[in-house]
Amino acid sequence: MGQGLSCKVVQDEHGLFTAVQYGHLDIVNNLLLKDPSLIHQTTVYDRHSALHIAAANAQIEIVCLLLKNGSVNPDCLNRHKQTPLMLAAMHGKIACVEKLIEAKANILMFDSLNGRTCLHYAAYYGHSDCLEAILSAARTSHVAASWGFSRFVNIRDGKGATPLHLASRQRRSQCVHMLLDNGALVSASTGGYGFSGSTPLHLAARGGSIDCIRELLAWGADRLHRDASGRIPYLVALKHKNEACAALLNPSSAAPLVWPSPLKFISELNQDAKALLEQALMEANRAREKTILKGAGYSLQSPSHSDTGTVDDNTSEASETELCYICFDQVCTIEVQDCGHQMCAQCTLALCCHNKPDPTTASVTAPVCPFCRSNIARLVVAKVKVNDFDNDLDLYPSCKLPKLRKARNFSEGSSSFKGISGVSSFGKMVGRGSGKVSVDSECIDKS
Repeated sequence: MGQGLSCKVVQDEHGLFTAVQYGHLDIVNNLLLKDPSLIHQTTVYDRHSALHIAAANAQIEIVCLLLKNGSVNPDCLNRHKQTPLMLAAMHGKIACVEKLIEAKANILMFDSLNGRTCLHYAAYYGHSDCLEAILSAARTSHVAASWGFSRFVNIRDGKGATPLHLASRQRRSQCVHMLLDNGALVSASTGGYGFSGSTPLHLAARGGSIDCIRELLAWGADRLHRDASGRIPYLVALKHKNEACAALLNPSSAAPLVWPSPLKFISELNQDAKALLEQALMEANRAREKTILKGAGYSLQSPSHSDTGTVDDNTSEASETELCYICFDQVCTIEVQDCGHQMCAQCTLALCCHNKPDPTTASVTAPVCPFCRSNIARLVVAKVKVNDFDNDLDLYPSCKLPKLRKARNFSEGSSSFKGISGVSSFGKMVGRGSGKVSVDSECIDKS
C-alpha cells in the first residue's frame, strides 16, 4: 500500500529530509531559515514532502513547525496521492493524526493506489486510536453535514471495500468493534476486493480471526450470505483451513445472540449501560462458542478480554447482597427508567436482545419491565445505597466496568431466557422486584 518512505534511500542534498526523519528540529529550523523554499521540496521518486516524512515518523514538533506559518498545505500529495494524514494513520502516529486534523486536513481525500482514505488506512493497519480520532473528526466537521457520518463510516475504496471489510480481513478485532459501534454495515458486499460479493464475515473467515467473527456475528452478520461465487463464510473458512472459525460459522451450529436489538432505544443507551450489556452478550456467546468448539474437537484460545468474569474474593454472598429477582444469580447492574426497577445485565439482555429474527415475523414491539409491565424506554447503570449513607453511588463507575459472572440461564443459541418464560407473572412482584442492592464499595471487582 505504498507504506515505504523513499527518503531513506534517495539523495538528500540539503539534509532536510534526513533531519526531518530523525527529528533534528534545530537543523530543520536552520535550513528553512536559510532557504524557505526548501519547505516545498519533495523526494525524487515518491514525491514525499517534509510533512509526509515527519507525519510518518511521529516527529510531532516538526509537524507543528511545518504547519505553523500556514505555507504548507496539510493535504499535500505524494506520488500516490497520499496525504500526510494517510501516512500518519498508516503508521499509527496518533499525535500527528490529531495535529493534522486540527490543521484542517481533509479526511475525505482518496489515494491513487487503491482509492482509499485515511479511515481505510487506520482500519487496515489496526490503529484503533487513529481510527477513533478520524471518526470523531467526521462527527464534528463538515463531513457529517455534507456527506453524512454513516456514509463516511461505510466509505468504499476503489475495489468496493469499506473500512470494516479491511479490518475484518486483517484480523483487527478492536477496529471491527469500533466501526460496527459507529454504524458500519455488517453485511455490505465488496466489489473487487477479495472475491466479489464478499461480506466482512467472508473476509474474517478467510483471515481466520475468531475475535472478528465473534464481533460480526454479535452484530447480526448473516452466516448464510453467499458471495458472487456462491460460497457462504463457512466454506471460505474451510478452504483456508481455519477449522475453528468454520465450526462457529457452520449453519448447523447454534446461532449467537445478536447485538444490537432493532429497537431504537438500544442504540441510544447510556454508554456505561451499553458496555455492561455488550459484555454480557459477548460472555453468553463465548459460552456458546466453547460448546461448539468442544463438540468439534477444538479449544478456544484465550480471548483478548476476560472470557468469564469472576467476582472478587472479597465479594460477599447473597446474605449481604440482594441479587436479581429474575435469575437470583447476578447482582443488579441495570436500572429501567423511569420506573426504577433493576435487573442484572444478563436478564436485561434477554428482554431486549434476540437471535437474528426472520424479517417476515419479527416484531418491533418495545420490551416491557417484567416487574411493573411499563415499556422500557431507557436503561442506565444501576445506582445503589451504601450501608447507612444517603449518597447514591454509581455501582460501576464509567472508568472501570466490572467483570460479570457467566450467565447460567441463557439457552444455547437462543435469546429466550429460562427465567422469563412466564414473564407475565412478574407483574405481581412489583413490591419486592426492584432489585435494589446494598453493598460495600469494596465488594465490587475493581480489576
